[in-house]
Amino acid sequence: MDWITKLNEAVSYIEENLTGSVDCGKAAEIAECSTYHFQRMFAYLANTSLSEYIRRRKMSLAAADLQHGDKVLDVALRYGYESPTAFNRAFKAVHGIVPSAVKKQRALMKAFPRVSFSVAITGGTELSYFIEKKESFRIAGISIELDNDLEKNFAKVPKMWMKAALLGTVKKIASLQNNSGVPGILGVSIPESADKWSYYIASATDKDAGHKFSTRIIPSFTWAVFPGEGTNKDIQILEKRIVTEWLPSSGYEYDNGPDVEVYLTPDPKHAKYEVWIPVVKKRQM
Repeated sequence: MDWITKLNEAVSYIEENLTGSVDCGKAAEIAECSTYHFQRMFAYLANTSLSEYIRRRKMSLAAADLQHGDKVLDVALRYGYESPTAFNRAFKAVHGIVPSAVKKQRALMKAFPRVSFSVAITGGTELSYFIEKKESFRIAGISIELDNDLEKNFAKVPKMWMKAALLGTVKKIASLQNNSGVPGILGVSIPESADKWSYYIASATDKDAGHKFSTRIIPSFTWAVFPGEGTNKDIQILEKRIVTEWLPSSGYEYDNGPDVEVYLTPDPKHAKYEVWIPVVKKRQM
């Protein structure tokens, strides 16, 4: 069973539980990866966040139920909305009309079909990488808790970097770096539990970091390392290519560890960087 099959099985679980509450952790478990990695793979492959997909699918089914004569309150409860106000808001955000307007003549609604993943042949642009095993190392820096909704982190993390740069915190973190095997300033997404992740701006160091900085040990992993250069947008493009182009045919799958962005030069307009993802050889079925 390959990873595409696992993803589609996770989608089947989501579809079977749209009338109620969808447990994203359970979906990730079916896909055999962490919640964070599952949400990221889903967003890159489906071009929409997991939470937005679930909302759109629920509202698509809700529209059909209302057209068949079901009461608004019954439909709201069926799709997990205890408040009619919250249901009205969600329905209007998707369809542009309130639920009570569905039965009006020529009421225009939007349909969002179920997603299905498959492997597609993409362009022949090369993607450079190497595999490297690293022993555990210690990092020191500042951290925030990531949101379960991956889309919110796309705004949350850049704001963290901007604030840290303006306050001079990034420079202070850079001064701690003394591990030649893990160079640069690091952006590290660390799994704390099945549905909780933290993000660190840090350096690899064994120096005394003082009380202002948090420290963590990054365990030993095998890493797939992808060098690149460009802007923050280029990093996002690279990360998408890793998930959608490299991972399916690599012979590897995600290990349950952190993601690491290594910034080798600080120029935001043209940085040199590496993206590290923890990998394990794909099990033979």
